[in-house]
Amino acid sequence: MTERIPVLKLGDCLLVSIQTDIYDRLALILQDDLTSRIVETSARGVLIDISGLEIVDSFIGRVLGNVASMARILDAQTVIVGMQPAVAITLVELGVTWQHVETALNVEKGMELLGLRFQGRSEDLNVDVDRAE
Repeated sequence: MTERIPVLKLGDCLLVSIQTDIYDRLALILQDDLTSRIVETSARGVLIDISGLEIVDSFIGRVLGNVASMARILDAQTVIVGMQPAVAITLVELGVTWQHVETALNVEKGMELLGLRFQGRSEDLNVDVDRAE
């Protein structure tokens, strides 16, 4: 059986928590799984928690950026949360740049960011959104 990273649905968002070192093949499987789930669930947001990553290389950095770009094309915004300082330093040193990717310190802040983004989007479209309290 192929190892997979769980993709959980939370409201109109998908939550991915990478709590292990990720290798190239697993990153590509995650990319396929996540884009499929965005389409299946009509998710409007994707939150990727990378707090478990202690090391990242240029390939993994590019895959995370590509996932965010693919999500955007599929009408979902991406927030990457929980980045360790060493990972941030490595990404900068490797010259990895992410287009259209928001970052936040933790899952709570990331969900707030996605919530604010959705609230603004629905107001721009003049759509009434029922929110469960």
